[in-house]
Parts: sequence; C-alpha cells; structure tokens
Amino acid sequence: MSGIYMDHAATSPVHPDVIEAMVSSLKSDFGNPSSIHQFGRKSRHALDEARNNLASSIHAQANEIIFTSGGTEADNLAIVGAAKGNLAKGNHIITTVIEHHAALNACKGLEKEGFDVTYLPVDEKGRISIADLEKAICPETILITVMYGNNEVGTIQPISEIARIANESGIIFHTDAVQAYGLININVKDLGVDLLSVSSHKINGPKGVGFLYVKDGTRLVPYSYGGEQERKRRAGTENVAGIVGMEKAAELMHEDREAKVALYQNMKQVMLNTFEEESISYQVNGDEQHMLPHVLNISFLDAKVEPMLMNLDLAGIAVSSGSACTAGSHEPSHVLTAMYGDTERTQTAIRFSFGYGNTIDDAKKAAGEVVKIVNRLKKL
Repeated sequence: MSGIYMDHAATSPVHPDVIEAMVSSLKSDFGNPSSIHQFGRKSRHALDEARNNLASSIHAQANEIIFTSGGTEADNLAIVGAAKGNLAKGNHIITTVIEHHAALNACKGLEKEGFDVTYLPVDEKGRISIADLEKAICPETILITVMYGNNEVGTIQPISEIARIANESGIIFHTDAVQAYGLININVKDLGVDLLSVSSHKINGPKGVGFLYVKDGTRLVPYSYGGEQERKRRAGTENVAGIVGMEKAAELMHEDREAKVALYQNMKQVMLNTFEEESISYQVNGDEQHMLPHVLNISFLDAKVEPMLMNLDLAGIAVSSGSACTAGSHEPSHVLTAMYGDTERTQTAIRFSFGYGNTIDDAKKAAGEVVKIVNRLKKL
C-alpha cells in the first residue's frame, strides 16, 4: 500500500539494516544468554555488546541498563519499582497531568495502594511551572516522574532544572524519554536523572523492546519475579534478536541525527508556510521554542477531527489525532484538555510526526491535501 506515513510518534517502520541485523542474530544467537555453554556465551556476548553500545548512546555505564519489553514496562518498572523500593522514606510522588498513560496509570495504580500523587498542571504551551514543582515537594516526596518530550504536542520539559531540584532534595527523578531518544542528544550524567525510559519501535527498531536506565545506586525493586536476569531487576530470558535490532536502530539514529533534525524542522516549516499561503485557519499546539523536532500538532479550527482523519487516510496520508476516537465515542485528549480545556482547539487537533522515509516533497504533498480537505469541510 502506497501513501505518506506521518505517524512516526505512534510507531516507526523498521529500518532494513535493523531487519538484517535481527535475522542474523536469530540465525546465530539462538542460545540462552544465561547458559554457560558456547551457544549461551555467544548470545551473552551479543547481549553485552548491545548493552555497552546502548549505554554509550546516553553516556551511561553498561551496568545501568535494564532491558525491557518497551517503554511501558520501562515506565512501570521505574515508577512502581522506585516508589515501592523507597517506601520507608515516604509515599509521595509528583508527576504531571500530560504524562503518557504508561506513567499516569502506574501512578494511579500506586494511589490505590496508599501512595499520595500530585499531578502538576501545565500552561498553554504544555510546560510545567518550576514554582509549582517546588511547592509540591514535601518531606514525604520520594519520586518525581516527568516526561522529556510529550508524545502528542512535542513540548519538551525543563528536565535539567527538574533534576537539579530533585537532586538537591534527595528525591529520585525519572523521565520518560521515549519520544526524545534518538533525536535529542541525551547525556544522563549531565541531565542528572536517576531513571530514564526508552523504546525501540520509536527509532525504527522492533516493537516489544526497550530499556530503562537506572543510575548506579538507585534503589529499585522488581515487580515481576523469576530468574536473576538483568541484575535481578527484570526476570525473563532476554529478547536477544530484538535487543540487537534496537542496538542497530540506535546506531543508525545517532549516525546522522543532526541531518534528520534539520530535515524534520524544514518539513514543519514547509507545511506551515503552505497553510499561511493558503490562508486556512490553524493554530500550532505546544511550545515552539521547546519542541521535539519530529512532532507537529495543529488544530484546524474549520474541520473536526474525525472527517479530517478519514479524508486524509483516503488521500493516502497517515496521521493521528490529538484526541482518542473509539467506536463512535469521542474522548478529548488529556494532554490538549490540560493545555486548553474543552475547547474547539482541543476538538480539532491533528498530529503529524515525521521519521525515516519522509521527504520535503512528502511535506508539500501532505500540506496541499490538508488545505484541500479543510476548505472542503469548511464549506460543508
């Protein structure tokens, strides 16, 4: 099926070189990496190499990387593991209202177990207030979890400043960097974070693989039990081929990151210039000064979400909505609602997200189709 895929923030196509690396691993690294014979040692070597290289990609140590089944498990292990592991110090957690549901629902689950959670609001750009954060901290605060860059609107939070405050207060700080990893230069030592989540399928790697960075010395308890894999923090035989695929995807992302970032920024500008030239009514959602390079969330005030998505799909353009639409019921995006309330802006948002395979020509074509569809729907 041909078309223009602009939904990379949801998932990304697997790079051909990643597929090749995975097939090679599936053929040769079939031994259990916990086995001591030569076949197990071969798989262990592949696993160790991947761990070293992925750790280097965020300037961490190899022993600080725990492989997971993806971003959701990494978020849950970080939040639930850190909260329960430090319960003796307190039971208060601070997060934001715009987190990914992997983090939000982990926090809500902990509330049912007696933890106290503060959900920080955001401004119209999707950023938290540092003053609000400082005000929320109390003697019982043991964990702060704030996402690096938002998956819906792309807004980047002041991670270094949050980390500084957390460190000065002796509070563990976790950030969900699933959307930022690969496009933002992440140095966990400079950032000062204790926990950081990554997912493979956002960077042209396979689904079902991710990792959690755990700063050496951070107390974290497992929430699943079994063998002693991953330093006794995440039981289960490692997905060696998937991890090798993620390693290759990370290598490819970092090889020409600056060129990718420049391309995506140019694509954004091409689309916005087209909307300006054609004088359609739109508003960019998020913080244009602090935004992920590959995410562009726009409210087209003259067109509702459902017909926009349907018409774009018919035109061969794959995007997503700033709202979750299921079986005839329309649930507004919790992110956009937090930013703008229950307004027309919230109800008309479309997210374009760029990645491998996209070109400037794609941006021109997509923008041109958007203009046609908006004008058609406006007449109706």
